Amino acid sequence: MIKNITRSYTKTFLWVMTLGLSIASLQSHAQMSIEITGVGQSLYPIAVMRFKDENKLPTSVTEIIRQDLARSGYFKNTENGNASESDEGTPNYKSWSARGADALAVGSVMQTGPSQFEIHYKLFDIRKSESLGGLDINTSADNLRAAGHKIADDIIFKLLGERGIFSTRLSYVIKEGKRYRLVISDADGQNIRNAMSSGEPIISSSWSPDGKKVAYVSFEDRKPVIYVHELATGRRISLSNQKGNNSAPAWSPDGKKLAVSLSKDGNTQIYGINADGSGLHRLTRGRTIDTEPQYSADGRYIYFTSDRGGNPQIYRIGAEGEQVEGAKRITFKQGFVTSPRISPDGKYLAYIANIGGAFRLYILNLATGDSQALTDGTSDESPSFAANGRYVLYSTKVGGKRVLAAVSVDGNSKQVLSIPGSDVRQPSWGPFMD
Repeated sequence: MIKNITRSYTKTFLWVMTLGLSIASLQSHAQMSIEITGVGQSLYPIAVMRFKDENKLPTSVTEIIRQDLARSGYFKNTENGNASESDEGTPNYKSWSARGADALAVGSVMQTGPSQFEIHYKLFDIRKSESLGGLDINTSADNLRAAGHKIADDIIFKLLGERGIFSTRLSYVIKEGKRYRLVISDADGQNIRNAMSSGEPIISSSWSPDGKKVAYVSFEDRKPVIYVHELATGRRISLSNQKGNNSAPAWSPDGKKLAVSLSKDGNTQIYGINADGSGLHRLTRGRTIDTEPQYSADGRYIYFTSDRGGNPQIYRIGAEGEQVEGAKRITFKQGFVTSPRISPDGKYLAYIANIGGAFRLYILNLATGDSQALTDGTSDESPSFAANGRYVLYSTKVGGKRVLAAVSVDGNSKQVLSIPGSDVRQPSWGPFMD
């Protein structure tokens, strides 16, 4: 589909609207598998010991922690067996140092009810011979994965000084038979839950900054309409159902408004709208097509795709509109560029570039103007930054199938998240959850 795009403005817009609509079915029992390729130049050696009495749990918290740390691209686990270590007292630092560990994580499990558990975890810095504290987590059997992710996040923060993203969530769209589903999963692709199901396509999901809502485009009325969906209750509102196409919702950093693409006045342009559907106003004044808006991290600007200069490129305007602060072109090094995404720290722009018919994920340093390809793919789509800005999630093809993939912003660590026999598309990485 993508390779048949011409320079026609109309076909460019149709590409944006239909990106990711051909999605194969997902088996209801299937789980996402993860393949990690490439790591950083040096890995932090850590011993994550089997938690004492973990056999009482229906799900292994230890394995969740180990898998999270391996996926981060920063850690090497030096203990992979079933041996446990007491979480009481002080470990033998010299012994653990001799075994090649720079850090040690230990824990224990206590059952407090029919399906209730108390998990104790402690972390030690072997090199400095000191305790780094730990966590006591009361959890139900249904939330054991969340407990493991929380512990892995704590390890990341205490050893690397940055916030972990294992407790964040993903959204993506799958097709099952003749029905489409917008699903929510953990950051590792597991624990899949339905958010929305329809007999018509669902595309372009976008997380609210607090992680409680998702905006998306649904074709259930046989035309693209933008909805805002409250995940906890299932309640939703029709945000924009204007004449023509309603597409590409993107939240402002404060969650009070969204930028959207509408064709109600003829050619597709960027509009602003309040999160309750009120206050619609036009932001761009191009004569061609302006689409795929994204707010800057500080909310001062809106980045978007436009072919006002010929082929699609990324431009920027002030958040109050093009009449207040005119459009500035941002990308120059590739001839066909779409899908802008801004990193949470505002330093990087991820985008998709057409290089000789191959659609490939790139990253641009907004301060220096330097850009680099993060993949060698030919059909990358839908980039989305992790909440800590360290990784970019996207859709690509492996073996003819659509899969989700993630790559570190330096390009060194890559992983593929796939469901056997299924195609998955339109991913979006959710924010930190307080």
